[in-house]
Amino acid sequence: MQSRTEQSAAPARDHDSSFEDRTYRKVILRILPILLLCYMAAYLDRVNIGFAKLDMLEDLQFSNTVYALGASMFFWGYFLFEVPSNLLLHRLGARFWIARIMLTWALVSMAVAFTVPLAQFFGIQSSTMFYSLRFLLGICEAGFFPGVILYLNYWFPTHRQSRVMSGFLLALPISLVIGGMLSGWLMTAMQGVHGLSGWQWMLLIEGLPSIVMAVVVIVCLCDNIDKAKWLSAAEKAMLKANLQQDNSGKASRLSEAFLNPRVWLLVLILLTFNTGFYGLAFWMPSIIKSAGITSSLHIGLLTAIPYGVAAVAMLLNARHSNRTGERRLHAAIPAFIGGVGLMLSAYFAHNIVLSVLFLSVAASGILSLMPIYWTLPGTVLSGIAAAAGIGIINSFGNLSGFTGSMITAMAETMTGDINNGTYVLAGCLFVSGALIMAIPRSMLGTPSRTPVATPTGSLTLEKA
Repeated sequence: MQSRTEQSAAPARDHDSSFEDRTYRKVILRILPILLLCYMAAYLDRVNIGFAKLDMLEDLQFSNTVYALGASMFFWGYFLFEVPSNLLLHRLGARFWIARIMLTWALVSMAVAFTVPLAQFFGIQSSTMFYSLRFLLGICEAGFFPGVILYLNYWFPTHRQSRVMSGFLLALPISLVIGGMLSGWLMTAMQGVHGLSGWQWMLLIEGLPSIVMAVVVIVCLCDNIDKAKWLSAAEKAMLKANLQQDNSGKASRLSEAFLNPRVWLLVLILLTFNTGFYGLAFWMPSIIKSAGITSSLHIGLLTAIPYGVAAVAMLLNARHSNRTGERRLHAAIPAFIGGVGLMLSAYFAHNIVLSVLFLSVAASGILSLMPIYWTLPGTVLSGIAAAAGIGIINSFGNLSGFTGSMITAMAETMTGDINNGTYVLAGCLFVSGALIMAIPRSMLGTPSRTPVATPTGSLTLEKA
């Protein structure tokens, strides 16, 4: 006769689908709000440089080329330290490493507000100081996003990830909506306070949430299932058994992450669609300004519209994908829609109503494919291979931050019209959609149902 402990540790025999659903809901409510708030703070610090540009260039006497190079330097630091950072997270634990990332990036992001005094202190040009701080910011933040993706793979099997990913990635449009309005207001309201420009106050104030969230992560997050004191023994056993079943047959050795051709296909997909996304994120304030809007506050309010629409579209697309089990079209079609939206936003650039309308279409397409895409690495990799592979995918893919910002800057320099670069960004999204359609069916899993153990030990089928 089994003891209570032995009975609770036999999830394959002693849990039903309602117990499983309750447990996963418990995990989601415990960890997802923390991760969402962290990513909101991260993205606020990452893209507020696009708003700072509106006034910073004149104050620092920077050209658009200097700005674009400085904005893109972030991604080179990010690229070089992404994989090492993710391997350290896997070894040292998510709680400590995510908190470290958030604290250091907050301090460096705030330091950008003092580019000129720091340049004078170190005896270098302001532009060189700007490049250095942006590069250092990339080093500090490297590993956060892929670290969270890896962390979610510690908890959720592949078929449950699309809805979780959409909840986490909801931080993108929310932070861009809030960030647009907050950044515009701060730059207007804080201009000249204590001798600082509005863009300086914006960088300082928007760095504070990351410091707060670093403390929250240390206090509230746990590294893995085994360390979750808020889970019962039965819940832990069921979660681990599901992961063990889900990881069966996946690449698990470090070398496999570098040599797997499917990893490099995912790299190309991320590189192309992120080029469109970062180009849009960095330059949308300038695109709206070129349509004749001059107030920083009004620009901030208008940039909030596309991301607000995109948040709804992303949730609906992820929910439909989760219900039907289909992934390829739920990622490819949004990529094509995003490309069309970018092209039309550029074509109608001087009509502010139509421009914002089509920017909303573009943002909706780009953001809607992201939760679907980020379930794919977990279908191929597990363990340390997942740590390295997700880092590789995100590090190379985020070089798109360089391409996205430089494409628009070069187009404006060569043609005198900032909107011409938008056509190139649209082309990148069309390429991404074509690459998504080339994903092997074996990476997409079964379309709708996965086995779930019942209390009697037999197997029933549950919608993924």
